[in-house]
Amino acid sequence: MILRWSLREGATHVSIICFLSFALASSLSTQHPSVFQQDLQSLERPTVGNNFEETNTHERPSNVANAVHQTPLQPAEGVFSDHDGTGSDLPDISSYSALLDALDVMQSHYYSIWPGTWTTAIDWTAAVMGTQVSATLIAITDLLKQDSKAAPSVTCNDNPETQRRENTINQYFTQITSFYHAENAFSLRTQAYDDMLWVVLGWLESIKFIHHHSELYQPTSSPQDQQATTEGINTSTWYAQQFIPQFAHRARIFYDLAAKGWDTSLCNGGMIWNPYLAPYKNAITNQLFITASINMYLYFPGDDNPSPFPFDLAKAHDNHYLAAAITAYDWLKSSNMTNTLGLYTDGFHISALSNPNSSLEDRKCDLRDEQVYTYNQGVILSGLRGLYTATANRSYLEDGHQLIRNVIAASGWDSEDRHRWRGLGRGGVMEEACDASGSCSQNGQTFKGIWWLHFTVFCQPIQAGEAAVLHRASCQGYGDWVRWNAKAAWVTRDREGRFGEWWGGHRWGPEAVGGQGTDYRNEGVPRDELWRGVGGRGEADGREAGGREGGVRDGGGMDGPKGTENSQVNSSPSYHDQATYPPPSSSPPQKTETDPDPNTRGRGRTVETQSGGLAVVRALYRWEMWYD
Repeated sequence: MILRWSLREGATHVSIICFLSFALASSLSTQHPSVFQQDLQSLERPTVGNNFEETNTHERPSNVANAVHQTPLQPAEGVFSDHDGTGSDLPDISSYSALLDALDVMQSHYYSIWPGTWTTAIDWTAAVMGTQVSATLIAITDLLKQDSKAAPSVTCNDNPETQRRENTINQYFTQITSFYHAENAFSLRTQAYDDMLWVVLGWLESIKFIHHHSELYQPTSSPQDQQATTEGINTSTWYAQQFIPQFAHRARIFYDLAAKGWDTSLCNGGMIWNPYLAPYKNAITNQLFITASINMYLYFPGDDNPSPFPFDLAKAHDNHYLAAAITAYDWLKSSNMTNTLGLYTDGFHISALSNPNSSLEDRKCDLRDEQVYTYNQGVILSGLRGLYTATANRSYLEDGHQLIRNVIAASGWDSEDRHRWRGLGRGGVMEEACDASGSCSQNGQTFKGIWWLHFTVFCQPIQAGEAAVLHRASCQGYGDWVRWNAKAAWVTRDREGRFGEWWGGHRWGPEAVGGQGTDYRNEGVPRDELWRGVGGRGEADGREAGGREGGVRDGGGMDGPKGTENSQVNSSPSYHDQATYPPPSSSPPQKTETDPDPNTRGRGRTVETQSGGLAVVRALYRWEMWYD
């Protein structure tokens, strides 16, 4: 359909399709071997660089350890077998081919064209799926730009294979445009502030892709093009640019709605998570606001559409977006929201709210919930990269690299006891606390993919200057850890190519990880005054879930997430005095004969787990493109 339309409209589109198709086809033969073609034991094991150590320490946030972690990037021996849960051999393919395969499985298995969405996703995870697809299309476009062997041709009728490949690229983008109309935008306007901000990031990512891909469309001086121009047909831009105003308008609406969550009456600032519950200032909502604000400053093209409210004209690169991002990060950095591992905990309650006579001075963020999720370490990374791009302040890069090193250490990369839970994994493999028990909800199943999405944005090369050299050296040093996790994710695939949630599950048997804070993302929001407020706010209309899957806790019990049985429930939240949380036992758990594939437990393989696999494989592919 797209190819026939291009043939009717003029020769420029034919030339560009052949150009892109030739580049895509030739790239498959020029990719260097990746982790998927290597024996796992042969990976080199460098150490994480500490190139930013020479910078002024006063620029670092006070709540993160000042000493740069010098963690050796060395996984434990023998963590992974050479077979997945079904016993099939690992494929001999490049990371690029693995990326295309992961994307194809996600879209063919989980996306349905007639409703225009991922039918098993919930509102906020669907927004994340769209972001993952657009980010992957940007990665493919970058490969086409780098391919120096590609050259336009007059016709490509004699090469149906290249036609098929180019039509596939356009197929994924048209699915994004269909999702624009299928997205549950009306419901999302009434949900939690973080749900709204996922929408903002998704459509800004689609705009980035359109601009990025449009750069491949260069007008030619052929007679056909000249004739098309005289007929009033624009042959110099890609057709997808017509969607930018729609995407920008939705991003602007949801940003303006979410920005109402910024609150200075409690804790001297910060975003409130959910307006229907007791005020809770959590890491993810504040990180999303920072990242959405800086992305609005950098990528929002402006909007003059007043629907559905009487909006004023919104300008591109408006300084108020930049100011919001800087202010919000300053607040987050000084909020004491990180634990002794240098990881972001989930957020803060305000104990004084239980006393109706408390003063504003007493209403401080003083009850920190120690629950740690992977995505709370990730979303801020692309925000920090954007802040550096906008301000050239190197401290933002320092903070990002420090956080990445903290995450690597918390994955157990340098641990001699590869079975021991280190805070975000074991044996060097990133892990959600709910993975081992198979109790992750749709929320938890989405988190690791979000981390890898934003890590990849952060490690995009800087073009020039001293910071570019230091940034490159640091990101290059993460390579083997990225490979290790990509391989761990890859071997969880079943025979249909679907990724599992627990990337270490084929090696370790189920073992619960306990002793953290309130796992409300997987177990539901507790029915108590701390979360619901005086009078139990949010119970009547059910909006406390913010469009999420999961139940609500009441005392010692709860309604568990769908597809989960016998999930463990913490009896109460734990606060800052418990910043480390090893599992009950560090002895190596064993798989059982009756459960050879731990990724079939609970919700099993889903579009959310597939997006995690797609994101980590894309991270490896991008790292190889930029640094290998």
